[in-house]
Amino acid sequence: MTRDLKGYGGTPPHPHWPGDARLAVSFVVNVEEGAELSVSLGDERNEAVYEIVEEVVGVPDPAKDTHFDYGTRAGYWRIMELFDRYGAKAQMNCCARALTLSPWLARDMVARGHEIACHSYRWERHANMDEDQERAVIARCVKEIRAAAGVRPVGWHTRSASSPNTRRLLVEEGGFLYDSDHYGDDLPMILTVGGRPHVILPYAFDTNDMRFQRAGGFHFAEDFARYCCDAIDWLWEEGRTAPKMLSIGLHLRIIGRPGRIAGLARVLEHIAAKGGIWIARRDEIARHWRALNGLPDVP
Repeated sequence: MTRDLKGYGGTPPHPHWPGDARLAVSFVVNVEEGAELSVSLGDERNEAVYEIVEEVVGVPDPAKDTHFDYGTRAGYWRIMELFDRYGAKAQMNCCARALTLSPWLARDMVARGHEIACHSYRWERHANMDEDQERAVIARCVKEIRAAAGVRPVGWHTRSASSPNTRRLLVEEGGFLYDSDHYGDDLPMILTVGGRPHVILPYAFDTNDMRFQRAGGFHFAEDFARYCCDAIDWLWEEGRTAPKMLSIGLHLRIIGRPGRIAGLARVLEHIAAKGGIWIARRDEIARHWRALNGLPDVP
């Protein structure tokens, strides 16, 4: 694997976002509940990371299970009501097993107009998967998401580290428009993979509600809102001449808590008041980037 440390080299392309927006904001809602490693679901071990860090070994862990369950039982509906209030559409970054276990969520996401993308099958990294195993995981994801949601995913994001083969296997599968396994820029890019142009959309761990957990720095809803709004304001000012893209990462079981959801409300209020911001699904951004670079749309 090679690293590109230069990127756009201080002269980024102008993205010409729709409506001459100064900034494109992508809300990414990670749907992982039921995909975490769980002995109760037949997995080899329990997930050790949730509101606390503790691994229960050899037996089911109902404390961990129900922490994740909160996301689908309560958090999801709270988040959806807020997005509906502001007319905002998001990318639902779904682990395939999560949708297989909660197909009613998949149908509701589609009905509300959100994009369904793939966050692997289980909530796990791909770094150590061999090629055949990873190819089979990708195929299973597409099959099960299509069965649950009625649509196939065109976007992909690996939890944490991908493998050296992930991007090539996504292109080989043939139906993926983009992946988000990249944290190194404020704009999309296009790479040629297997002889085909493939869109890469950056993601971020700082403008992300994951920082509410494990001493991540966010304690109150205002912490999340202030940080995200500061990022929005800075990029909006840059957008006078050089518009960018901002990803805001959310999780059903994290931002969906009543003590945190006000932070998301304040971010949406701030965007609405500021104007000149395009809230976009990631598939919309990827298709725009292809067109900007003279590439044809894909089915």
